[in-house]
Amino acid sequence: MSQLIAAGLPVLYNRQQIAARVAELGAQITRDIGDEKLVLVGVLKGAAPFLADLSRHIDVDATFDFVAVSSYGKGQRSSGAVKMIKDLDQSIEGKNVLIVEDILDTGITLSYLRKLFLQQKPKSLRIAALLDKPSRRIEKIEADYVGFSIPDLFVIGYGMDFAERYRNLPDICLMPPENVESK
Repeated sequence: MSQLIAAGLPVLYNRQQIAARVAELGAQITRDIGDEKLVLVGVLKGAAPFLADLSRHIDVDATFDFVAVSSYGKGQRSSGAVKMIKDLDQSIEGKNVLIVEDILDTGITLSYLRKLFLQQKPKSLRIAALLDKPSRRIEKIEADYVGFSIPDLFVIGYGMDFAERYRNLPDICLMPPENVESK
């Protein structure tokens, strides 16, 4: 079904490229964490596929938690205001925490989460972003682990959406500008 949905969409990264890079990131995180425990905090909804795949390549004792925040609504540009929709279910005090995000764009959402989580005094706090768009950065923040750095393109697939659609595409595709403007 996803091939039918994606028919005609330009592919930026195919599923094989994504899988290979996610495996590399998992190995790097494993080396960095050592024999410590880790809490993976997925930023819903977009990071769910990335977190699932990444976690299978991290060879440490790890647990999952999730937050849901919004700064986009139904559009393609950040509103600039972050709204917490779902907070953590567990305390992260004294724990090694890895925020797992699909895309680091303006930095507004991750800056908000980093400040919020640092108030809870984790042992360490790192960020993994599948995609990084440094040209769009408003807040000064960098990810510790980045899958791919991309120019200012609107992407869908592998968890990333347009108005809640296309998250199930296995590849990261470019959304043609005429499709974005016509919605």
